[in-house]
Amino acid sequence: MLTDAQRRFLDAGRVAHLATIGPDAVPHVVPVCYAVEDASLYISIDEKPKRVDRPLQRLRNIAAHPQVAVTVDRWDEDWTRLAWVMLRGPAEILPGGPEHDAAQHRLRDRYPQYRSMDLAPLPVIAVRIARVTGWGAIG
Repeated sequence: MLTDAQRRFLDAGRVAHLATIGPDAVPHVVPVCYAVEDASLYISIDEKPKRVDRPLQRLRNIAAHPQVAVTVDRWDEDWTRLAWVMLRGPAEILPGGPEHDAAQHRLRDRYPQYRSMDLAPLPVIAVRIARVTGWGAIG
């Protein structure tokens, strides 16, 4: 589904923006770390400070409306270098298991900051890529 150029662009990116829709139909966008494997994009919940009195908004939103969008972009003062790739599809929350563990391993390889965190008990968001669009100097 991803072209080679899109895959390279995503692999080079360091931050994505995850867009979800809440139960009240209000959009919610947050920056996230990510890793792409085959036809899925993975996002782990991490140990950075979070509210503990309720699940994260992004998790509540996915439970209510699993369709999400994820955008990775490149900004440059030279506008001939501007580019973005958007992935859309259903998301699911992986509380554990082999796919969860493999995703966290891949994320640890990609982001050294995760290596000292205890991610194992934390959920992973798996976005099943159903549609890919892009624009600009992706290649």
